[in-house]
Amino acid sequence: MSLAPAAIEIEYPESDGMPMGETDLHRKWMNRICDLLSCRYRGQRVYVTSNVLVYYAQGSPARFVVPDNFVVKDCDPRERRVYKIWEEGKAPDVAFEVTSESTQREDTAFKPQRFARIGIKELFLYDPTSDYLLPPLQGFRLDEQGEYSPIAEDETGAIPSEELDLLLRLEDGRLVMYDRRTGQKLLTESELERAAKESERAAKESERAAKEAERAAREAAEARAAEEARLRRAAEAEVQKLREQLMRLEDS
Repeated sequence: MSLAPAAIEIEYPESDGMPMGETDLHRKWMNRICDLLSCRYRGQRVYVTSNVLVYYAQGSPARFVVPDNFVVKDCDPRERRVYKIWEEGKAPDVAFEVTSESTQREDTAFKPQRFARIGIKELFLYDPTSDYLLPPLQGFRLDEQGEYSPIAEDETGAIPSEELDLLLRLEDGRLVMYDRRTGQKLLTESELERAAKESERAAKESERAAKEAERAAREAAEARAAEEARLRRAAEAEVQKLREQLMRLEDS
């Protein structure tokens, strides 16, 4: 009989017992940010998720953070129940927080401290109601001291993300992301499908209009040709009539 103590399996819960968001609006924006980034990195070794617990100390299940959204580059995009930094080999690269009345203090004070401690390189805060953050979109980047420094807006008013190679800005109060290299606006999978269908519909409409214009031009050309032929025949008939009159005059 072995006297060695049995190994204790440590449980890392999948939920912190807190609600996902305060309102439908905040939950929708958490889902939208996840959808936008998931679509951008589709087919790449990038893990994008929402509201998953990040454990950062092996053997200490009480030490975790729960970003609203986070992105891990060079990482298997498979689904996970929790994210354990010691198993994955790296911390998330970027985190997003959708700020609400109940999460304002957590998002602006406590979470950033923990995010910085575990090495999340960039953090973006967004308040879709513009009630709890001023300005309602803010970006932060880890500095050499391991603390977050505000990311300055560029000349267009956008906040650049070096980690994601994106530009983040507000348009009518809504968070919008653009690819820094192409200027392409990020869309969700369903929005891309709608855009593709709309483009196909517009192409078909353009083709139909072109065919209609071609038909109208052809009919107009045929009408002109017919009118020219009618006028030519009328002129020839008139000439023939004058010749016959002249011949009668010569015979009289």
